[in-house]
Amino acid sequence: MIKRKTIVRDLSWLSFNERVLQEAADETVPIKERIRFLGIFSNNLDEFFRVRVATLKRMVQLGDKAKMHLEATPEKIIEEIQEKVLKLQSDFDAIWKNILRELKKEKIFITNEKKLTAKQKQFIFQYFNEEIRSNIVPLMIESIQEFPVLNDKSLYLACTLAKKDNSIPGKFALISVPTRQLQRFVILPSKEGEQNIMLLEDIIKFCLPNIFSYFNYDEFTAHIIKITRDAEIDLDNDVSTSLIQKIEKGLKNRKKGKPVRLVFDKEIPSPLLNYLVKRLGLSKKDNLTPGGSIHNFKDFMNFPESVFRRTSKRKKSFTHPLLQNAHSVSQAIIERDIMLHFPYHSFSSIIDLLRESAIDPDVFSIKITCYRLANRSKVINALTNAVRNGKKVTVVIELRARFDEEANLEWKKELEDAGVNVLIGVPNMKIHAKLCIIKKKKGNKVIQYGFVSTGNLNEKTALVYSDHCLLTSNKLIIADIERIFNYLENPRIRKHFLSSCNTIITSPYRMRNACIALIEKEIKNARDKKKASITLKLNSLSDEPLIKKLHEAAKAGVEIKMIIRGICCMLTEIKKIKHPIKAISIVDEYLEHARIMIFHNSGKEKVFISSADWMTRNIDHRIEATCPILDDNIRQELKYMLEIQFHDNIKARILNNEQNNIYINPRNTKKVRSQVGTYNYLFSKKYTL
Repeated sequence: MIKRKTIVRDLSWLSFNERVLQEAADETVPIKERIRFLGIFSNNLDEFFRVRVATLKRMVQLGDKAKMHLEATPEKIIEEIQEKVLKLQSDFDAIWKNILRELKKEKIFITNEKKLTAKQKQFIFQYFNEEIRSNIVPLMIESIQEFPVLNDKSLYLACTLAKKDNSIPGKFALISVPTRQLQRFVILPSKEGEQNIMLLEDIIKFCLPNIFSYFNYDEFTAHIIKITRDAEIDLDNDVSTSLIQKIEKGLKNRKKGKPVRLVFDKEIPSPLLNYLVKRLGLSKKDNLTPGGSIHNFKDFMNFPESVFRRTSKRKKSFTHPLLQNAHSVSQAIIERDIMLHFPYHSFSSIIDLLRESAIDPDVFSIKITCYRLANRSKVINALTNAVRNGKKVTVVIELRARFDEEANLEWKKELEDAGVNVLIGVPNMKIHAKLCIIKKKKGNKVIQYGFVSTGNLNEKTALVYSDHCLLTSNKLIIADIERIFNYLENPRIRKHFLSSCNTIITSPYRMRNACIALIEKEIKNARDKKKASITLKLNSLSDEPLIKKLHEAAKAGVEIKMIIRGICCMLTEIKKIKHPIKAISIVDEYLEHARIMIFHNSGKEKVFISSADWMTRNIDHRIEATCPILDDNIRQELKYMLEIQFHDNIKARILNNEQNNIYINPRNTKKVRSQVGTYNYLFSKKYTL
């Protein structure tokens, strides 16, 4: 067995998704939230196959031509993935059975077509005829010469039609379950004190004799299947084709991407399964994943709350105290730096800032980057209104944000129709930095302020993603934000602007060298017997050169503490080091999305927030912004919040070399759930005006 220097990225990601599954298994978590975590796990796994497994399969096809930095062959990694996924699927099924038992205690039942009362049958027939029938057209797949393209993310019922006396040959059929047109969960008439829910696909199953009444069959079965396709968008190199045209073409091709996984009800008859595998062009070497009778569990993130007598209520976000009674958000920012911590602080303060800027007669310019936006974005609403009020508005919108490409194309059109100057990106690099600069003129003086954020400008995800947003008028930071926008607006002289930033560390031209220099200073101090420490909070750590440098630092005696939510390719258990590396992952009610870096720096600590993870793509192939925190009060605030997280002994798991997700044991110490502790800290924090 090969001894690996790092943990395989894809296996580490599966370990992260296992932590999500642990939340679903945790009986102390409210039942509604446990169901939601099953939905998150399922959605995560779908994306993993659409992107990562699809990439590995491409590598297999390329053979020696594939440029890889893998310590195992892609075939071997795919094999390990399949083994791990089958185990997780088994765990998932066991957790779901347990949740069903808990729901039964609450008098909540997931009913299928075999357990219906006469009243419920009558209701279903009526519902089917009025709502469902017009949305389904069965595909008689045996008589179709070219097998239909099955949509990614969609559910299908694979049906067998037979005659009990075998007087006519049986047939196979497919029915697309119309979950985009109709609710997946249908609440049925129930006894008092009970709640009965039936899934849309089970209603269709019940009505199969009605659907296929044209044929002379009297025996019907149906089993759920789901296909997962390669989601990579191939952008051709035709210089005469615009980026927009390339993306539009790529989106069309994505719908026909190569199948990378077939998930199916394990009770499906073998002849039907074998027929589908053959017609889909799959083989037993592909990821064929048997499961229960329910798939596309991502829909369970929206399981109906109305059926629960007791619903778990999140604590409400609150306005930052320094903005609570502020006459003007912009004036408060001009007077001092303010750090918003989502979702504890309300995202409404960002919307208020943009709305205020839209109507302020002194404001003449707004520049902002957008990566992923909410469906009905209040950010876009404020910006289009700013244009109507005569402001010059520039929006940098990243069209290649994966799975948001189509939505971002639509936002581009809406913004341009409103008169916004829209910039769509840099060749071969995604713009991932989250920045804003606002300019106003008072007399002869131009006043500038804005923000740097670790998360997207999305009011929906800001309710559940843990992020930091620095509101500032600091001249050094604002000057660098302006340089970054100059870089994005002036393609012929781009590199000059980005590499000339003095305060913000930018990717791709400076971040790697800057991080290495910061680590090397800690190494030097440790070797000189001085205090040396590095604290990191990241979504992902997979960049091999930086991991190698961190290992060097640990061996030199640098104290390293890390909170890594997702992928962690770094081996954290190293022999013969002075300070054991403390590495944890926290998965709880909110998604830990923020990035923070702290270097001891001979007592003159350097504290940064960043849009970038320590992944090669973020450091070398994206426009990112890593911003120093210059206000001492905010630095202390961030450090205290990190200390709360490092003391978490309820939702924190140890990131050891096996990545087997062992919870930190509270033993006899006080129990600390960091997200609750962080809320309480920020809610009770007093600020001097």
